[in-house]
Amino acid sequence: MKKVVVTGASSGIGKEITKRLLLLDYKVIGISRSVKKEDFESENFTPIQANLADEASTLLTCKKISDENIYMLINCAGFGRFEPHEELSAKTVTDMVFLNLTAPMLLTNALLRNLKKNSGYLININSIEALRASKFAGVYSATKAGLRAFGDSLFEETRKSSLSITNINPDMTQSNFYKELRFETSQQEDEKLLASDIADAVEHIISMRKGAVVSEYTIRSLNFGISKKKL
Repeated sequence: MKKVVVTGASSGIGKEITKRLLLLDYKVIGISRSVKKEDFESENFTPIQANLADEASTLLTCKKISDENIYMLINCAGFGRFEPHEELSAKTVTDMVFLNLTAPMLLTNALLRNLKKNSGYLININSIEALRASKFAGVYSATKAGLRAFGDSLFEETRKSSLSITNINPDMTQSNFYKELRFETSQQEDEKLLASDIADAVEHIISMRKGAVVSEYTIRSLNFGISKKKL
C-alpha cells in the first residue's frame, strides 16, 4: 500500500483530501498542529502533530518522515491574513512565509529522493492568488506565487525521474481558512468552491496515465461571490 504525506490534514481542504486518499486505499500520514488518530476512521491513517510555521518543529517532522517510503506529498497547510501591509505584525509575516513556502520546501527536500525513486507525485495546494495581484494580499500572494514557481522549477529538474508535479490553484473554497478573517465565502453554491472539489482534482491528477502530467490545475467558481462578516 502506497504512503502519502498530507499537511494541514486536520481540517478544510487537507482533511477532505486525506479522506479521499484513504478511500482510494492509500496509507496517509497527516500532519497538523491538532490532528488526531480518531479524526479518521481508518487503520491506514497516521497522525503527526507539528507546527509547520515553526522551524524546529518542521525540521523534526522532516527527520521523522525522511525514512518513510513516501509515494506522494501534498503540501496543503497554509494561512492568510489580508490587511494593509503596514498593519501586519512581524510574526504574522514570518509565520505566513514559513508555513506557506519554507515548510513545503523543507518537506519536499526531505522526501524528494523517495518521490523520484517511486515515480510518485508532488502536489502543491496553492491559491488563485498565485496567479494575480490583489490588494491587501501582498505577503500571502508572494508565498503562493513562490510555491508555484518552486513546483514549476522542480518539474523541469526532475522530469527524467517520472515524478509528477502539479500546482493546484483554487479560488475561494469553503473552509475554516476564513475563521479569523473579515470575510468568507458566499452562501451561493455557484459562487464558491467546496473542499471536495479540490479532492476531486487530486483524484483526477493521480488517476491519469503516468506519461501525462497536469502541471497546473486552476479551479474557479462559476460566479464570483464573497460575504463580509458583521463585526
